[in-house]
This record gives sequence, structure tokens and C-alpha cells, in this order.
Amino acid sequence: MTRPADPVVETPAGAVRGVRDDSGEFYRAIPYAAAPIGARRFAPPAPHPGWPGVRDGTRPPPTAPQPVRDFGRLDMSPYFGPGWVRGEEYLTVDVRTPAADDGRRPVMVFVHGGGFVTGSARAPLHDGSAFARDGIVLVTVNYRLGIPGFLDLEGAPANRGLLDVLAALGWVRATVAAFGGDPGNVTVFGQSAGATLVGALLATPEATGLFRRAIMQSGSGTGAFTTEQARRVTAAAAAALGVAPTAEAFAAIPDERFLEILPALAGLDLRTAGATDPLAGLSPFSLVRTVQPADGLADGPARDVDLLIGTNTEEGHLYVVPRGDLESSTEADVLAVAARVHADPEAEVAALRAALPDATPGELRSAVLGKALFGAGTERMARAHAQISGGRTHVYSFGYRSTALNGRLGAAHTVELPFVFDVADEPWLHGDTGLLGPGPVPPGLAAGVHGAWVAFAGTGEPGWAAYDPHHPVARVLGAEPR
Repeated sequence: MTRPADPVVETPAGAVRGVRDDSGEFYRAIPYAAAPIGARRFAPPAPHPGWPGVRDGTRPPPTAPQPVRDFGRLDMSPYFGPGWVRGEEYLTVDVRTPAADDGRRPVMVFVHGGGFVTGSARAPLHDGSAFARDGIVLVTVNYRLGIPGFLDLEGAPANRGLLDVLAALGWVRATVAAFGGDPGNVTVFGQSAGATLVGALLATPEATGLFRRAIMQSGSGTGAFTTEQARRVTAAAAAALGVAPTAEAFAAIPDERFLEILPALAGLDLRTAGATDPLAGLSPFSLVRTVQPADGLADGPARDVDLLIGTNTEEGHLYVVPRGDLESSTEADVLAVAARVHADPEAEVAALRAALPDATPGELRSAVLGKALFGAGTERMARAHAQISGGRTHVYSFGYRSTALNGRLGAAHTVELPFVFDVADEPWLHGDTGLLGPGPVPPGLAAGVHGAWVAFAGTGEPGWAAYDPHHPVARVLGAEPR
């Protein structure tokens, strides 16, 4: 039998060859901007010059420079992917589509997480086969991370990683019709840092018209650094490198050196007279804004965008369970974490203790982290969006408890992703140190969660009532929240 020829798509920058598989067609490593090399690492994304002939889109792209992140006994490789795969041209997208025809299908654009320092579109958890199978054109985005992506430097635009995502959305609007997608029906969605970037897009004027819907999975509408906090990180990075805190000086430094100094930036005290650390010391990089995204929605496209937003019920478990802190934490540890993230740490701990009277210190520590990193900022974003959008906000709470690490991981940060991408049965997610633990997941849960995301991308309705800030109720997915 003759093998069908690989599909080829003509884009404005040149032709791209992909592959066919059971879910449709797959095109990889398509540049949406010029390679960020040398001084261009600290410049806005520039248009790609294009290419002659047919570009090979059958192999995975390089990834942004990034460190290795360790989560103890928990295998997080399906989430982080292969780490730093060297190569200059990493500002790329991967596209999965049922067919590169004139189908005008709903488009979903995924922005990965990883604390603004790690992650890529190559992570196995972000495989889009199920979306293509269900009639969606899925675009996954690589963007600048760490110092090139988010360090605030004199002579460079702020939030360069966010500018990359904006450029990728511009590429989608101009190009996705060639891949069978509808540029007028685009949903941008992200998880963790990616969700926080999506929240920033909702408050960014330049994002107007680039997407119709948005999904924020375990992100925050209040996760941005103030300019004073960003200056502290910049000063520490410049001191570690022995150079001036300017884009010109940093442009002469190789990426390897940026990664070497990251331990010197870990754990910086970013508390100021007017702000706590929105990332609780877990990352020295975030967006830099004078107004938090949840408080600036009127400046961007949020009023006219449908929003699906939510968190997991035990987000903080990812940061305490894998290293044994769930069992070893003390009351002093709980108060120390609360002091990083709350202006009145004693009152915050007392309130959580009243809400969770049977909680151990480790569970309280997890609750403090979960609320500070994701819960409070998600609630503020949901309320703010509902107040200006007129019934366009839908909220969820994901409660399925992973049985990983002797049943302790629970409904931790990232556990919803296998269900959203409908890969929860994959063997590489199971076993005691796998993200979902030993044994099968509940029948139908992945189909239900994934189906809600697909429905929302198509119609703006995930299958439950819109959020009312006067009577706030979230749709529970997976299990009753604790």
C-alpha cells in the first residue's frame, strides 16, 4: 500500500510540511517570530523573515533556556518536558488540526506553565491529539522564560514573554485559517504561569481582537510583581553577574550564565511596605505591572471575552507533599509562609485554622500557599470579570485527589491537566511517583472535563451556569472539595 504524502500547508512566511496521524495532522516548530539571539533576547519579538522551499515541520523544536526543576519523589517530567533543548529558533508554535482545509474550526491556543522559568510546548501533558480528534485546532506556544523573558531591565521592554504570546496570537489570527481554524473563534488558555499570562492578556489593550474566549487554570489575577519588587530581582541578578542592570550589559552574557545565577535569586525577600510576595518565594520572575491584571480589566478586551476560570482544591500540596513537608511542617513553618504572602499572617493562619479545624500544620501550610498563589487571585479575577462582562464568566473547582505518593498528593497543582487534555489513562502518569498515582482514574472524568473545555471553546458555554458574584458558586469537577 502506498503511504499518503505528508501534508504541506502554505503560510505567509513559507510552506510547512507536517505528518498525519490518527487524530489528524500535526505541524511542529513553526516560527511566529525571529530567533531571540544576542541582543534580540531583550527586544520585542520581531517578525520572522520567512524561508524558501518547504520547512520541515515534522520534528520538535528547541526550547527556551531553562533550569532543571526538582519535585522530590514526584515525577514531573510529563509536565516540564525535556528541559532546555538547545537551538536558536525556539519562538515557535506546534499545530494539531483535524485537517488543514477550509473547515473554520474553533481554535485553542495553549500557554504552558512552569513558574515563568521552565516548561515548553513539548511536554507530554500538552499533547493535543484529543482536541484535534474532537474538532479543535490546537496551537501550543513556546515563549521566552527567566531572565530573557521577564527580568525588568533598563533599555528593554517589560514582560517580554507576554509580548511573545501576543505575537503568537497575532500569528494565529493571520495564519490559522490555513490549518482549518477560524481566526474569529480563538480561545487562549493557560495553566499556572501560563494562566497568569492569560489574565494579563485580558487587561492588555494590544490583545483586543486577538481572541474571543479565555481559560485560566490555576493562575492568578494578582500574581504580578510591583516595579519595586522587580527592581530587587534585577539588582540581585546584576550583582551576581557583575554587570550593570541594563539590556545592553545583559546582551553580552550567554544563556548558560543566566541559568547558573538562578540559585542566587531563589528565595529573595520581595516583601515591601505595600506588597507581599505574590509567588511566595517560589519564583523570582513574574509579570511586572503597576496595576494587577484583575484590577485593570477595563484596559483590555476582557469585557467582550468569555472566561472559564478555576483552581484545584489542594493546590499547595504540590509544594509540600513531594519533599515530605506535609508531615514535617510545624506551626512556625506555617506562620513563616504566611508572613511571605499576607500582611497580617497571624490573622490569616487563624482564619484558615477556623475553616479547617482538623488540619495538620502541613495541611495548613498547603492551604496558605494554595490561597496565596492561586485561590485569592482567581476569586478576584472571577469577580472582576463577572462585574464587567455580563454573564460571560464560568468558574470551576477541580477536586479529584491523585493517589500519588502513598495517596498524599491529592488535588494538587497540575493534577487537572491530564483530564483537560484527555490523557489521564497514559501509563507515564501512573505509579506511586506518577502525577496521578497507581490505579485507574474515575471512568468518564477525563471525557467530562475535556468535553467542557471543548464546548466552551466552541460556544462559550462549558455546561453550567455563569458565575454570579453576589451568589458565588463554582462547578465542582471530580469530587467534592474538602
